Amino acid sequence: MGKLVSTLFVTLDGVYQAPGGPKEDTRGGFTHGGWSFWYADEDFGRFVNDVFARPEAFLLGRRTYDIFSSYWPKVTDPADPVASKLNSLPKYVPSSTLKDPGWAGTTVLSGDLAKEVTALKERVDGEVQVHGSGALVRSLLSLDLVDTLHLLTFPVVLGTGFRLFPEGAVPTAFRHRGGSVSGAGVSMQTYDLAGRPEYGEYKLPEDA
Repeated sequence: MGKLVSTLFVTLDGVYQAPGGPKEDTRGGFTHGGWSFWYADEDFGRFVNDVFARPEAFLLGRRTYDIFSSYWPKVTDPADPVASKLNSLPKYVPSSTLKDPGWAGTTVLSGDLAKEVTALKERVDGEVQVHGSGALVRSLLSLDLVDTLHLLTFPVVLGTGFRLFPEGAVPTAFRHRGGSVSGAGVSMQTYDLAGRPEYGEYKLPEDA
């Protein structure tokens, strides 16, 4: 059975909206698009390339799919570690509105999300990777379908934008597997899902 692996870029205040460019996602009047660009150094590149060395399929939210499909098919260098995988491997998009995807290798998942993704994981032996797609990742986390989360936190606060874990997110515990900090200050951490949080209490020592 495959593993579902999510890779997400977030700011210090948890915003995941439009890391790649000013026009990427302007919903809600968002004016800070492109906030990740100046932090993309060699350390960051190595981490991303390492992630893209492992997928067997991709699961993408509808908005991320639209962004990716307008860009990556135009990158035709077979040596590009990201484009070569995105363009050649199967892509799955949960959507009730996407009817005729133009990106080769795309399958639309229009049924129940939990059943569709569980079946996808059962069909794939390696990693099913989710990139971006914050709203989809939240849904997958609430269904306990995510196995591993690569969370890249950038040293910037924006104050507005869609946040990965807004009020009402399902309480979830993570186990830190490892990570590093890039020269530009991006914290690149890997977490495995560990069920629900456990709770305790700090108490004052009893009087002697």
